[in-house]
Amino acid sequence: MIETALDIAAELRSSGLRDVSITDVDRAMYSSDASLFRVVPEAVVRARSADELRAAHEASRRLGVPLTLRGAGTSIAGNAIGPGIVVDTRGLDRVIEIDPESRTAVVEPGVVHASLQRAAAPFGLRFGPDPSSHTRATIGGMIGNNACGSRALGYGRTVDNVVDIDPIWGSDANPDEIVRQLHAVGDASLATIRTQFGRFGRQVSGYSLEHLLPERRNLSKFLVGTEGTLATVARATVNLVPTPKAKILVALGYADMAGAADAVPGIRSGFAGAEGPGLRLTALEGMDNRIIDLVRQKGKPVPELPRGSGWLFAELVGDDAAELEAAAPRLIAASDALGARVVTSVAEQETLWRIREDGGGLAGRSLARPAHSGWEDSAVPPEHLGSWLRDFERLLVEHDLQGIPYGHFGDGCIHVRIDFPFEPGRAASARPFRDFMHHAAKELKRYGGTISGEHGDGRARSELLQHMYEPDALALFSQVKRICDPRDLMGPGVITAPAAHAAADITQDLRPVRPRAKPRTALKLLHDDGDLGAAVHRCTGVGKCVAPHPTGVMCPSYQATKDEKDSTRGRARVLQEALDGGLLRGGLADDAVTDALDLCLACKGCSTDCPSGVDMATYKSEALHQKHDVRGERRPRSHLSLGRLPMWARLAAPFAAVANLTMRVPPLAALGKWVVGIDGRRSVPTFATRTLRRGDRRRGAARSTADATSPTPDVWIWADSFTDHFFPSSGVAALEYLRAQGLHARVIQDDACCGLTWITTGQLDRAKPMVERTVARLAGYVASGVPVVGLEPSCTATLRSDVVELADSEDARRVADGVLTFAELVARLGLPVPDLTGVEVVAQPHCHQSAVLGWAADEKLLREAGATVTKVDGCCGLAGNFGVEKGHYEVSVAVAETNLLPGLRAHPDAVVLADGMSCRIQVDDLAGRPTMHLAELLASRL
Repeated sequence: MIETALDIAAELRSSGLRDVSITDVDRAMYSSDASLFRVVPEAVVRARSADELRAAHEASRRLGVPLTLRGAGTSIAGNAIGPGIVVDTRGLDRVIEIDPESRTAVVEPGVVHASLQRAAAPFGLRFGPDPSSHTRATIGGMIGNNACGSRALGYGRTVDNVVDIDPIWGSDANPDEIVRQLHAVGDASLATIRTQFGRFGRQVSGYSLEHLLPERRNLSKFLVGTEGTLATVARATVNLVPTPKAKILVALGYADMAGAADAVPGIRSGFAGAEGPGLRLTALEGMDNRIIDLVRQKGKPVPELPRGSGWLFAELVGDDAAELEAAAPRLIAASDALGARVVTSVAEQETLWRIREDGGGLAGRSLARPAHSGWEDSAVPPEHLGSWLRDFERLLVEHDLQGIPYGHFGDGCIHVRIDFPFEPGRAASARPFRDFMHHAAKELKRYGGTISGEHGDGRARSELLQHMYEPDALALFSQVKRICDPRDLMGPGVITAPAAHAAADITQDLRPVRPRAKPRTALKLLHDDGDLGAAVHRCTGVGKCVAPHPTGVMCPSYQATKDEKDSTRGRARVLQEALDGGLLRGGLADDAVTDALDLCLACKGCSTDCPSGVDMATYKSEALHQKHDVRGERRPRSHLSLGRLPMWARLAAPFAAVANLTMRVPPLAALGKWVVGIDGRRSVPTFATRTLRRGDRRRGAARSTADATSPTPDVWIWADSFTDHFFPSSGVAALEYLRAQGLHARVIQDDACCGLTWITTGQLDRAKPMVERTVARLAGYVASGVPVVGLEPSCTATLRSDVVELADSEDARRVADGVLTFAELVARLGLPVPDLTGVEVVAQPHCHQSAVLGWAADEKLLREAGATVTKVDGCCGLAGNFGVEKGHYEVSVAVAETNLLPGLRAHPDAVVLADGMSCRIQVDDLAGRPTMHLAELLASRL
C-alpha cells in the first residue's frame, strides 16, 4: 500500500523516470487545467520519451495509483487533471518524419500544433484541424479530445486526419487480446452502435464506438476522443493537406446570433455546388458583438465589420485569389445577411481570427459577473442550430444566467461562457450550475445534439452522458473501459468506469467555490473591485502564455526557461493556492510564491496579451507588499538599492562625475555592485553630469535674459527620473526637434517621480505618497491644455496604469489620460517629420510601451516617413532592476536571445530604436550596438 507522495516519487524514479516532482509548486500548477476543477496530484512527471511513458504506466499499475496524461493543460472540461500521477507530455516534441509523397507526418504526442505546421510548411502542407489554442495545443491532446477548431468544416476533425496511433494500453493484457475483445464489442452491438453513434460530425461525447463497426473498424480512430481513459498515445501518424495558395474572409452581418445561426444551412447548401479542389469553404464561424466591443474597449484595433450585432466569418480558400473574390458574391447571395464585407487584407484577416481565437478568455470577462466554462461546446446538426440557440438563450433566462455564444456555427457547435453565480467558500452556490447543466443536457437531446462538440466530456460533462445516450450505450462504455483499463487507473471519473457508469460528480472539486482569502490590498485592483483573489482567478488556464513561439510580449521568462512555473498561468495557479488556503499554508509569504514570482519581469505583457486580462506585474507588486510591508519579512538588499534607484540618482546628481569615475575603477566597481546586489557581469549606467531639468533651467535663464516675457510653452516635457538622470539626451533631442518646428517647448521643473521602481518591488506604502505628490504636481500642467509628453515608456506607462491603482482621484485619472508619448504628440499636432527613406530601423519597443501605451503611433510615423521598420517581438530581458540583480543574469540573457539579439544580428547595419532605458542598457551590454530614442532619430535628421 502506497501511503505518501515520497513513496510514489521513489517508485517512479526507480522505474527510470528522470523528471519527477512532488513539490508544492508543481502540484499546485498541475492541479488545474482550463476547466472549473481543481484536483491535486501526488506527483508530477515530465516525460521525455515513449519509454518513460511506458514506465509511468507500469509504475501506476504496480502502485495502484491513477495516471492522467496532459499536453499543454488547456483542456476545458477537466480532462487534464487527476489524482495520483500527472504526466506532462510536452517533452515528447519531435516531428519524427514528414512524408510529402504520402502527405503524412509521424509525431510524438507533445508536438505543438503550430510546430507541426512549421515543419510541414516547407513542403506546402499543413495539418488540417485548427483549434483556437493551436499555438500551444499538442497533437496528443488534440487526439485525446478529438479537437476540431475553426477549419473543421473544410478539413474535418482530428479523427478524420489520424492514420495510425501507437498506443500504450491501460491494461497489462496482451495487446492482441485487447484488440480482439474490442472487435467483439463492435460485432455484438451493431444495432446500438449504428443508431446512437456517428450521427453527425460534431458528436464527440462518450466513446466513438462507430469505429468498432465491421464496416468502419479502425482502432486508431476509435482511440481518438477517449480523453486518455483507455490508452496513451506514444506516437501518431497523421494526414497533411496542401496549404491553400490564397484565402479571403467574408464577414456577414446579422441582427443577432440566432439570425446568424439560421443562415448556416442556406450558406452551406447554396455554396456546396461551387466547391472543388481549387475552391473550398473551410470555416463558418459565429462571433458576437459583445466580444468585439470588449476588444475595442481594450484599445485594440478591430477591422471594419458590416452592420449587425452578430457575424459569420466565412473563409474561402483555393488556388487563385481572383477566383475566390469572384465566388464571394455567390456566398453572400446565399447568406441572407444584413450586410457583407470581403476582407482580402491578410493583416485584417489575421486580426479577426485572433479575436476569434481569444474568444474564450474574452467572453469570460465580458459580463457583470465572471463567466465560466462548463457548458462549453455543445453541438447540434447544423440545420437545427438557430432553433437550438433560441432555446438555449431561453434556458439561460429561466436560470437567471447570461452567456455570450460564439463558435463553429458551420458545424453546429456553440461555445459559451456562462456567469454561474459561484461564491468562494460556499459550496451550495454550485447548485445553479448543476441545475442548468442537467436541464440543458435534457433539452439538447431533443435536437439529437451532443454535450461536447470538440472539447471532450472530462469532469464537467461525463455525468451528463446519461441524458445523451440510452442505457445500452452507457453499458458499452463501461465494457470498453473494463477491457482497456480494468483497474480504473486512467483518468478515473472521466466518461465512465469499468463496472458501472460512475462518472465524476460535476460539483465536486470545483475551484470557484473554494474558500478564498481577501487581504486588504494597497492597490485598488480596479478591474476586480479590490479583490486580489478574484484578480488571480482571472486566469482560466487557456495557456496562451505557454505557447512555444508566441507573438507579443507575454511571457518572457517562460520563453527562456520553458518551465510552467515561470509562465503567467503557473504563477497564477500558485497565487490561487496561496489565497485559497490549499497547498501553500504560508499564504502570499510562502516560499513557493516567492519562487514562482522570482523570474516575473513585471513586463505587463500579460495585461494585454492574456485574453483573460491577467496582470501579473500588478499581482507581484501586491504580493511583495503583503509579504514585506504587511507581514514584515525582511526585504532583499536589491529592493533597498535598485528598488529606490531614482532617490539614489537624485542624491548622487551633484557628484555624478565622481560617481562615474569611481565605477570605472574595477575593484571599486566590483564592491559597489556587490553592495547594491548587481550581477558582476553587468555594466552600471552612468549618471548624467547635467540633468535634463538643470540643462533646461540654464537654457531658460539665457532666454529670459534676452526676452523678459516668458510665454506659456506649446509643449511641456515631463522629466521622469530615468530621462532626467541617465538619458537626458532623449529630452534634449525632443526639445531640439520641437523647437525646429517653431514650437516653444519646456521641461517641467517639478520633481515628479512616478514611483515605478518602488511599485515593481512592492514598496507600496512608500510609493503611494510619492505617486500622490507627482499627480498633484502634474495635474495642473495637464489641465492647462498644453500637451504634456513623457519620454521614458516605463514611466509614462506607470502614469497611465499604476498611478490610478494607488491614487484613486480625479487628478490621477486626468494625468493618466493626459500624458502623451512622443509619437502621440507628433501625430496629435500633425508635425512634419524628416525624410527617413533608405533608413533601416530595428525597433525594440519597451514592454510597458507594447502593453500599456501601444506602439502603433510610433510605427505609423516611421513608415510614413519612409523608414524600413522591423519590430522586435517580446521583451529585451533587462526589465528594470530584474536583469541586473544577482541570480537573474542567465535568464535575462536567455530572454534577449528569444527575439532581440537574433533581430539585431539579422540587421547589423540598422538603426536600433529603443526608447526605454532598460532596452538601451541591454542592447549596449549584450550587443554593443548604439541605440536611439525616437526623438533622437528625428532630431538627428533635421
